[in-house]
Amino acid sequence: MDTALLIWKRVVSWNGIFENIISDRDFKFTSALWKNLHQLFGTKSSFSSAYHPQTNDLAEGMIQTLEDMVRRFCAYGLELNYCNGFTHYWCTLLPELELACKISIHASTNKIPAILEKGWNPRLPQDSLGKDLVEIHPTASSLKGILDKSRKHAVRCMEDSFAYAKDKFEKSHAIPDFKVGDLVLVSTIKLNNIKGCKILNYSFKGPFFIKPLHGEKSC
Repeated sequence: MDTALLIWKRVVSWNGIFENIISDRDFKFTSALWKNLHQLFGTKSSFSSAYHPQTNDLAEGMIQTLEDMVRRFCAYGLELNYCNGFTHYWCTLLPELELACKISIHASTNKIPAILEKGWNPRLPQDSLGKDLVEIHPTASSLKGILDKSRKHAVRCMEDSFAYAKDKFEKSHAIPDFKVGDLVLVSTIKLNNIKGCKILNYSFKGPFFIKPLHGEKSC
């Protein structure tokens, strides 16, 4: 029931009902309630398979990037408290981080998410502030400074996270330079025919001789 309410609050109320929803095989998405909801909404339910980059690999990569963004940004710990000055409560920083993420160009689409979602780029506080104002209340001026500083820091954290994720991806997805006759080790992560406990077994098997090469990324 919690999953259904979450879908209603965070998906349907924002974007309407989708024609197809792709999810993993978690028990929440294979339950009878979830199947009945799809029947009521007329939505097709599709499941992603393990190690399938065409479905949820990009989403999983984005989630890891978001986690790194939140970790970096929330360490900043900036919140205005009228009684005690600045305090450190990370939950209050999430709206600034969300805004920075929505108005920044993403490498996967070369577009701003806000434009793709709504069709326009949202106005920022500095865009709306009148330049001909003679007197500005000190609190308003201080709040604007905090928002600007927080937004700029969020953008820097996001850029650092994207650069870190890109570097990590390139290191783990480097094109191998294999040749016929080379000795290689084979990872046992995806092997299901290994006897005994996987935790206590070898992480790699081999070495094995390479006989033929298959695929463009094998050499």
